[in-house]
Amino acid sequence: MDRVGPGCHPVPVTPHDDHSQRRQPLFFPVVIATVLLTIVGMVGGYLLAEQRERASEPVPSDSASDFPSEYPSGPPVKLVGKEPCIPETQTAGERAGAVGELRRVLYLKTKKSEVWICQDQAGSFYYHANRGSRADWVENTTALFLHNAQPDGRGGYTATAVDGKVFSVNSARLRITALDGASRVEEAVPE
Repeated sequence: MDRVGPGCHPVPVTPHDDHSQRRQPLFFPVVIATVLLTIVGMVGGYLLAEQRERASEPVPSDSASDFPSEYPSGPPVKLVGKEPCIPETQTAGERAGAVGELRRVLYLKTKKSEVWICQDQAGSFYYHANRGSRADWVENTTALFLHNAQPDGRGGYTATAVDGKVFSVNSARLRITALDGASRVEEAVPE
């Protein structure tokens, strides 16, 4: 007999681990995984599209600085004023989000001030006043623009400033009432 080399087995050996097992077909698991991933992707895309659409819609807000960016739907607003407001008020109204051109509803001149109440095409009212002459006009120093003017039902309008002062105006007078209740009245002067 021939001599067996070191590390060799003297008798033919069959491997104990038979790696020649039958392979499982992968076709069906791959198809199922592909279908599931497609469905997950479609649902995710739909949800993202819905979220983007909701984000582009205007959000209602209690903030006084938010205004509609489009003309309102529904019955047309009856505009009270016929003359356009002064350019300073038009500019301030644009910055505050007024819809369309502002029309003058009320004008009052006193010894110290001039006051304009204007209405936009959406029906909102604006208070704009200047202390002194128009030549000395400086917005937020001599002039005050308020976007929250409301009709009082008696031919006048009321607006409230950030500091709590209430400005009530009609064709005869301007009343400025402080937060502590103290008030000052300026009577109309003939033009």
